[in-house]
Amino acid sequence: MKTMTIEWQRLVDSDGQTCERCSSTGDATDVAFGKLKRCMAEVGIEVLMEKRSISQTVFEEKPLESNKILIDGRTIEEWVGATSGQNTCCGPCGDNECRTINIGNQMYEAVPENMIIRAGFLAAAEKLK
Repeated sequence: MKTMTIEWQRLVDSDGQTCERCSSTGDATDVAFGKLKRCMAEVGIEVLMEKRSISQTVFEEKPLESNKILIDGRTIEEWVGATSGQNTCCGPCGDNECRTINIGNQMYEAVPENMIIRAGFLAAAEKLK
């Protein structure tokens, strides 16, 4: 059986907290993972999920590493033809400029479930060529 790996990383502070946008992305990632896992099993692909925390130090040096989703090593932006952007966040992120995803004129602070699923289907199509 082939495998597909979804990786999601975000800032987690010393109290185990993350910001609202990362929390929303995490919820969407969990739901998308469950749906992709069921669908992909039908075509012989096992979907795996890895969640990673990044430290405040890493976040301060590379804020775009937070709220980042990779599918089989490629960013979700690469899969769906989007670009990464930044805007001010809150909570554990402070006033730092956090990752956003831009498609056309639409900016997403939290990654929506349907975008993750779309990227998963594109990754699966590549595996099944």
